[in-house]
Amino acid sequence: MKAGIVQFDVESGNVRGNVGKAVMGIRRLAERGASAVLLPEMWTCGFDYSRMADHAALTPEILKDLAALARECRVTVAGSLPVLDGRAVKNTLVCIGDNGTVLCDYAKIHLFSPGGEHEHFMAGADPAVCDMVLGKTGFMICYDLRFPELCRNLALSGAKIIMVVAQWPLARAAHWETLLKARAIENQVYVLAANRCGEDGKQAYAGRSMIVTPWGEILAEGGSDETDLLADIDPAEVDRVRSAIPCFTDRRPTVYGERG
Repeated sequence: MKAGIVQFDVESGNVRGNVGKAVMGIRRLAERGASAVLLPEMWTCGFDYSRMADHAALTPEILKDLAALARECRVTVAGSLPVLDGRAVKNTLVCIGDNGTVLCDYAKIHLFSPGGEHEHFMAGADPAVCDMVLGKTGFMICYDLRFPELCRNLALSGAKIIMVVAQWPLARAAHWETLLKARAIENQVYVLAANRCGEDGKQAYAGRSMIVTPWGEILAEGGSDETDLLADIDPAEVDRVRSAIPCFTDRRPTVYGERG
């Protein structure tokens, strides 16, 4: 099966333009045979905090249109966008199956406090794993990548593929690649990571979206510009890797203990 990523410059507040880029990217990748397509973090509006509640109010209609596109193209689509929860807003990754149904939604657990994200969003509390066309898949959003215990939780819950969406800055691009490969290797999973590119004020974003194997090999990687990525995914490879190096069998969780 083929997995695709649409890497683009998410323009703050430009919902119409961002949705247009995403739709064109999904169509391009579907035409190339993608079974699933991943979009960046907050792909509809970016971190336009002053109007976030208004952007979140548009999300149900955007998801309705996205579901229709998924059905038309016969492709599963995932990416994060603002979702209302009462009066609060959550940075939520929504995965829509190729029949147009919502397979899973995951609200970002770790909010990036150095950037003030915790002042504008409500944190999620539930890791998410769902069955989709590529296999059992877990989800993470940007800052979540720095918390290995979350990814391990997803792998222990059966995930063989981890989808990561982000707006990761250029200044920490080295961390991005290192952490993605580490999460893939230590959990023996495929990692599909969609990052935005471009600039927002003084902040430049890394791009460098990538698809990583359970061995830590990069199958596809974007540069700093808008691009599409496509690579073959073989879920059976996860089983082969885990059989060759049985990390999950050799774990000793009773020794590790828990720290608050």
